[in-house]
Amino acid sequence: MHELSLHILDIAENGVAAGADLICISIMEDRKNNWLRMTITDNGRGISDKMLEKVMDPFFTTKKTRRVGLGFSLLSEASKRCGGEFKITSGEGKGTKVSVSFRLDHIDLAPMGDIVGTITGLIMGNPEMDFVYNHKVDDKTFHMDTRDIRDELDEVPIHNPKVLKVISTSIQESIKELNK
Repeated sequence: MHELSLHILDIAENGVAAGADLICISIMEDRKNNWLRMTITDNGRGISDKMLEKVMDPFFTTKKTRRVGLGFSLLSEASKRCGGEFKITSGEGKGTKVSVSFRLDHIDLAPMGDIVGTITGLIMGNPEMDFVYNHKVDDKTFHMDTRDIRDELDEVPIHNPKVLKVISTSIQESIKELNK
């Protein structure tokens, strides 16, 4: 995958498949200390200790639609190549947490890509779920929680095109503000 947002999407979709009803995505850019950290957590079924040993194997997958499971192994290798770390923690019935870091100035660091499309796509494709998105750049922070948005919507569904447009615009404008 050539963009970090696609890795985030892949991990979030794993959470969806694991029966999660809440997925939290956190991106922290610490320019002073030269780090990018991403954390994706879900409250799904979790992964057994036995299965956790296998998830880094690119030739292992639980999905019936393909024979390989490259997501975790590719992201892990990308983080190591960029001087960072990859960690996955999970437990049956306890959900899963994926943490990954990169040196911001590393020449091999992939671009973030379309994080706005990733977040709005997750909401659109999974309107019954809740998503929390936090993005921090140095001392500036953006926070979005679909539970808060739902409270404001009354009877309007969160996947209504007009609502998604407002969410998308809000994320896009906030990221621009974070990067000023």
